[in-house]
Amino acid sequence: MTDTAADARRTRQLNDASPNPKGGYVLYWMQQSQRVHGNHALDLAIEQADTLRLPVVVVFGLTSAYPEANWRHFAFMLQGLAEVDQELARMGVVMHIAAGSPPDVALAAGRDAALIVCDRGYLRHQRGWRADLAARSAYRVVEVESDAIVPVELASDKADFAARTFRPKINRLLPQFMKPIGPGKPPRKSSLDLFDRTDVSRLADRLDVDRSVRPATPLLDGGYSNALIFLDNFIEVNLSRYTDRRYKVENQAASQLSPYLHFGQISALQVALSVQKADAPEETKAAFLEELIVRRELAINHVWFNPHYDAYEGLPAWARRTLADHASDARRPIYDDETLEAAQTQDPYWNACMQEMRATGTMPGYLRMYWGKKILQWQPTPQQAFATALRLNNKYFLDGRDPNSYAGVGWVFGLHDRPWQERPIYGQIRYMARSGLERKFDMGRYIDGAMRRIAKVS
Repeated sequence: MTDTAADARRTRQLNDASPNPKGGYVLYWMQQSQRVHGNHALDLAIEQADTLRLPVVVVFGLTSAYPEANWRHFAFMLQGLAEVDQELARMGVVMHIAAGSPPDVALAAGRDAALIVCDRGYLRHQRGWRADLAARSAYRVVEVESDAIVPVELASDKADFAARTFRPKINRLLPQFMKPIGPGKPPRKSSLDLFDRTDVSRLADRLDVDRSVRPATPLLDGGYSNALIFLDNFIEVNLSRYTDRRYKVENQAASQLSPYLHFGQISALQVALSVQKADAPEETKAAFLEELIVRRELAINHVWFNPHYDAYEGLPAWARRTLADHASDARRPIYDDETLEAAQTQDPYWNACMQEMRATGTMPGYLRMYWGKKILQWQPTPQQAFATALRLNNKYFLDGRDPNSYAGVGWVFGLHDRPWQERPIYGQIRYMARSGLERKFDMGRYIDGAMRRIAKVS
């Protein structure tokens, strides 16, 4: 059985307006789901256009003012958008990329549309963009869930305390949503001259963005085709050993798909279905799907229901209380932001992590946790440590500035965790020690590998 883009549980009307009876096309405002394949929003736009016997137009709003974005993020995203543009052109669909505030771009592009279809974003500004468009559009605006496998409000009706409370809720619903999208009908070819195809290759020169953080090419290049390469390699090489090797920081056994999921360049549903049908032990597939679905969508739950998801105040009360109890504990050494960002601490493992993060935009998942825990230990206050960890995370990681980032940094400070044995500075927050890295991993081998990856980045 296949899923359909028009599944009412994935779709909601954002305003009370009717379609434009004189509209000449259906507009898909692409923003979060930056892909052609496995895109419920695009498929719904095509379905609606076929019903109305109209062509489809795709528009993307490119804003250089995107919160905390820099050239690394834009370069990766533009690589993916160039591929989307080419695929849509082969389908006969015009894609127009316009500079400006995304809701303004969508409103202008939709002035003569029969209706506007948009995909879904979960962060505060993304939700605000869609609400703004819906409030100002004279015609119907329909939002389609395409990046979460289970729509966020269906998975839970509140901010969940931990994975153990969230897991049974989402697992009950998964069989209903773990279905591939049906092939659908091809779109009508557009002969519209209202919109010109954008030369994506020329957009880079016109972007007024922070260029101090270099792209991670050729180690990581954006786009659906590159995501497929990583997915296929992971299934073929590492999936069968995932439970044993996923935390082995010296082996790089993870899927490397998080940047592609962040930009919506590949669907989490497609990844999950590919893993589900792979020839690998069931326990290894279950372990990966736990991370991809339960943990990822718990992060979406966090930013959706917690209005302070990006602030220290958004941490659990018990975590803030125990950190406050130990706020005056002696901290030696203390590192300022500049020293941390320059990777000049007395911890060679932490320095290697920071250097890899700065150069490549990635870091093994286990080391991300260690990296954040040491910032908590080394900064004057837990509030300053939270702000520093989040700033560096969002500045350098390709998958920064998304639900996983906010939940991941929050976890360092107790989010989605439980109280542990009390100790100085950390209180009851989980502690991670340098000796633990040496006991579990070959850290010399990790550093050697990190330096090789850094050297590959142009």
